[in-house]
Amino acid sequence: MRNHCIKALLILSCLPTPAYAETLNLDQAVQLALTADQRIKEREHLVEAARSLLSEVTGNEGFTVDANAFVALAPRVDGGFYRDNLVTCNGGCEPRSDLYDIDGVVPWTNLSVTIVKPLYTFGKIENYAEAARGNIDIKQADVTLQRGNTILDVHRAYYGYLTARETRKLLADVERRIDSALELVNKWLADGSGDVRMSDRYALESGLGLVRSYLSQAGAVEHIALDGLKVLTGIGMDKELEVSDTTIRPVALPEQGLAALQEQALARRPEMIQVESGLRARRSLVAARDAEGKPNIYAGIGARAAYTPGRDSLENPHVFDIYNHAGLSPVLGIKWDFNGGVKDARVAQEQAQLEALLATAAFARQGIPYQVSEQYLKVQSNYERTQSLEAGSRAGRRWMIGTYADFEAGLEKADKVITAFQGYVLAHSDYLKTVYDYNMDVVRLKFVTGELQ
Repeated sequence: MRNHCIKALLILSCLPTPAYAETLNLDQAVQLALTADQRIKEREHLVEAARSLLSEVTGNEGFTVDANAFVALAPRVDGGFYRDNLVTCNGGCEPRSDLYDIDGVVPWTNLSVTIVKPLYTFGKIENYAEAARGNIDIKQADVTLQRGNTILDVHRAYYGYLTARETRKLLADVERRIDSALELVNKWLADGSGDVRMSDRYALESGLGLVRSYLSQAGAVEHIALDGLKVLTGIGMDKELEVSDTTIRPVALPEQGLAALQEQALARRPEMIQVESGLRARRSLVAARDAEGKPNIYAGIGARAAYTPGRDSLENPHVFDIYNHAGLSPVLGIKWDFNGGVKDARVAQEQAQLEALLATAAFARQGIPYQVSEQYLKVQSNYERTQSLEAGSRAGRRWMIGTYADFEAGLEKADKVITAFQGYVLAHSDYLKTVYDYNMDVVRLKFVTGELQ
């Protein structure tokens, strides 16, 4: 007995571990997608790049170090300053003139360092920094926009999967009933019993073929939607996934009125934030370009040193010796790079961009309320349609069940059964599609009003 138990345990241990499907509701799927979507991460990195641009601009307010060091060759010099290599002269001496008579070379080391800090730039740094801050806000709004689009994609996949699954179940139920009716007709035809003809059989076969065609299509859409949900949530297409909702139902009708939703959209839409930030950035760029025609005032320290072995140091204060010297001094200066034609052209370019953005802003303030109104009316219309189609779907199912029962009892013709089946399939599938459209319209209404962030 013990050996049998050990053998059974070994067999069980070799069996593959069952793969457990992960079950998600809609909110969980949205949260996973917001974490996993690489498109959001891409835009977050662009925000960091915009912040780095601001750091680059404000970095110009600090100290700037300009250093240059090199080692070169210089002609070797022996003797003094005067002809015949005399170091001193008591009168009638001439300076030597053998500069280009090379008598060997020696290394020449040179170092120059300048450390300066701008004191006043007439608004260049301040305006470029404000433009960079506006750019950060624009990029951050891109993140918000992508988050909203990701939420839309998740709802589309989630509701699409539920709709396709419910449609597949509907068609599978109708297929089973038509199959059963066809078996019954074939039996009656074989037995010669019942008031049926070959046309009844053909009618049922035709309906069965049509239902199976739609069933295959619904199964493919169901699979595609579920795979899309796996990709969006980051679970992976090779993993098992189930949704917690058993059926698709209409979501609650938004309570806010149209005017309140339009006001909310103008205040919260990422596009409006981008427009306002863009206007602020463009105005700052116009001012910065205009300031480019003004100088920069700066202060700092300048130092230079050079050493060349093999050459005597010339320490006459009236003569500068580039080969052997050292010096350090504080500096206060003004730097002005000015090209009037180029400066005016750049200001005109930024001004034109600003005017274009002002036109975009004016259109957005008109277009966004229209978008909200359009989506609001779609929500209201589809909500009323779901109420009507739900009642029609229930009536269609009763019609199908009653007609099928009469057919089994020999009281109804096969064409009537097919008509009832068709009526129910059309009514319920239209109801499912309308619920999907309504639910997505509600989500889109939240998107166009800036609620999805």
